[in-house]
Amino acid sequence: MIRLAVSDVDGTLVRKDKSLSPQVIAAVHRLRDAGVPFTLISARPISGMMPLIAPLGIDIPLAAFNGGIVFRPDGAVLSACHVDETVVRGVFAIVGDAPVDRWVFADGHWYATSDQGVHVEHERIASNQPPVLRDDFADLYGRIDKLTIVSDDAALLKGLADKAKAAFGKQATIGQSQTYYLDVTGVTANKGDGVAALAKMLGVDMADVAVFGDMENDVPMFDRAGFSVVMGQAPEAVKAKADETSSSNEEDGVAHAIDAFILPKVTS
Repeated sequence: MIRLAVSDVDGTLVRKDKSLSPQVIAAVHRLRDAGVPFTLISARPISGMMPLIAPLGIDIPLAAFNGGIVFRPDGAVLSACHVDETVVRGVFAIVGDAPVDRWVFADGHWYATSDQGVHVEHERIASNQPPVLRDDFADLYGRIDKLTIVSDDAALLKGLADKAKAAFGKQATIGQSQTYYLDVTGVTANKGDGVAALAKMLGVDMADVAVFGDMENDVPMFDRAGFSVVMGQAPEAVKAKADETSSSNEEDGVAHAIDAFILPKVTS
């Protein structure tokens, strides 16, 4: 029995242009009409998730920063964890002078070393705010919600990810939310713990939770939820961790998953 559905946002719920399609909106409402609550867990900050709440009719808690912040639909924070300051310093030391952009999310703001490039433009939409430019983040080290390293050099970024995981994998959640994003969040700010926190608040057993995702940082919730669906464009290694594969996010994979995989389990 599916009693709760939780979806990732970028690469899963929305299309590449960050739009929420009418087909996905309609499918979510069909699911809710069938008695299954629907909510979101995302690497996005709260500000980037708020515009999705009304169209989807979400009236239960959501999770930002991969579960680092759990909040109500009105934006009120229910729980939060930050990246350990030692981890922040260590990851920046590992990155060194590599040709990457550095983003820091703290105090409800997005701080960045550059305001140029396609990823910045996408993040303006995803975060629903402009970046605050700066080269030094030292004064924020004790209260960072998420640190993101940005590069289109996939090999470089993977190398940095491997080094960061080796050094701090037990003190933080470190993974790639996209091939060009390396995210560092608090140790309990991962989608496995995040979905578990949402389910507990709603009195739902994890065996009765369905989740939708597309990337490496979604695997922790695939491992813990009773039923998992991956989008069609996901890497093969991520697909191997899910129970079912849907169409791509460009083809409204969440809508297809709701109609093909979830509703039959609810209405049969």
